[in-house]
Formats: sequence, C-alpha cells, structure tokens
Amino acid sequence: MSNLESLLPELRDWNNGAGIDIESWIACIGNFQLAVGYSTVFWPRFVEFEGYVLREGFSVETLRGCEQCCSGVRGSVEALLNHLHIADIQTCGTDVTGEQIVYLGRTLREIYTAKLRWQFPDREFEVRFDEGNFENLIDYQLTFFQV
Repeated sequence: MSNLESLLPELRDWNNGAGIDIESWIACIGNFQLAVGYSTVFWPRFVEFEGYVLREGFSVETLRGCEQCCSGVRGSVEALLNHLHIADIQTCGTDVTGEQIVYLGRTLREIYTAKLRWQFPDREFEVRFDEGNFENLIDYQLTFFQV
C-alpha cells in the first residue's frame, strides 16, 4: 500500500475487503461540484493589486485593515491575507488526521510554489507550511508572500 493509500484507510474496505484504487474511489464517491470547488484550492487564482499578490476574492477593506495591523509591512500583509488553514478546506466532519493535514499542506505548498513561479516569473515568493506537531489541527496553515 502506498503512503497515499495509507492516508485513506477506507480504500481497503471496498469490494468486500479487496480494496479499490484511489481514482476509482474518487469516481464512486466524489462529484463534479466538489471537483470544481476543490480546483480553486488546488489551482488557486492569484491577482496583483497595488503591487501585492493575493488570492482572488480578497476585499480592499480587509487589505486596508491588514495594512494597519501589520504596520504597512508588505510581506506581512500578504502573508496574513494569503493564509489558509488546511483544516478549513473541509469543515464538515471530524475524520481528518494530522497525517492527512500534513500531506495536504505539503502538496499545496508545492502547487502554490509552482503556480506563483509560473504566473509571476519576475517575482520571488516564499510559500510556507509549518509542519509542527500541533495539538489543534486548525493551527496548520499555508501562506505565501513576496520576498
């Protein structure tokens, strides 16, 4: 069993215990509405605004509040506005494990790094995901900012 499959113990239970591969499992239990929704997390849309690079959907009012909160330090403003709590990707249900959160955080760090390099090749970004051993899973966060 691959490491990824070990994060999805339900796979073993399918087909009277014979198991199921991940893509077949997704085809059986997923739906296209979720797939479209998850695409916004797994291939996020970034926008440039006043020299900032932010996840699409921010509000100017929130940006101004973050500027005040962060004393105008642009990297701190970006890091605050761009942070994502991994556990908030799916708030319904309590079946998530720390191992699953870390896997998703690492994967998203790679995706965000690649997308930012592709979309803004003339800029340098730091994409952070702290893998610390947090008691509260909501503390696992991904963020990025320009350096």
